[in-house]
Amino acid sequence: MILRVLNLVVIGILVLAAAYVYRIKFDATIQAERLARLRSEVRHERDKIAALRAQWEQLDSPARIETLAKRYLPLRPIAPTQFDALDRLPERPAQDLATQTDPIGGMIENLEQPSRVDVTGTVSTANPNRAADRPAGGIATRASPNERSR
Repeated sequence: MILRVLNLVVIGILVLAAAYVYRIKFDATIQAERLARLRSEVRHERDKIAALRAQWEQLDSPARIETLAKRYLPLRPIAPTQFDALDRLPERPAQDLATQTDPIGGMIENLEQPSRVDVTGTVSTANPNRAADRPAGGIATRASPNERSR
C-alpha cells in the first residue's frame, strides 16, 4: 500500500514538473516571437532612416539649392561698385555712458536713415561722397574707377 501511495506521489510530481516545463517552453516561445517582432520593427525603422537620409541628401544638394535660388530669389552678381576703400568708412560714433552700459542700445540709438539699397545690396551711385547714399550701419562699398575720379 505504501508503495502505491509513493508511486502516485511520484507520478503527481512528474505531472507537475512536466506542466512547469511546458509553461517555461510556452513563455520562451512568446518571448522569441516578441523578440522577432521587435527586430523586424527595428529593421523597418532603420530602413526608414536610411530613406530619409537619402532624401535629405537630395534636398541638401548644392545644385538643387542653386536652381531654387535662381528661380525664386531676385539676386544679381556682385558688382565692383558695391565695395569701397576702408578710408571712406564713416567715423565711429562717440562713446558715451549709454553705450558703455548698453552697447546694443547705443547701436540702436545711432542708426542712420536707411539708404537706397536694392535687394542684392547694390548701392545707388547718385553721389558716393554723401553719407546718405552709403548703406546703413556703415557697411563699406568700393567705388568703381569712374566714381573715384569724381
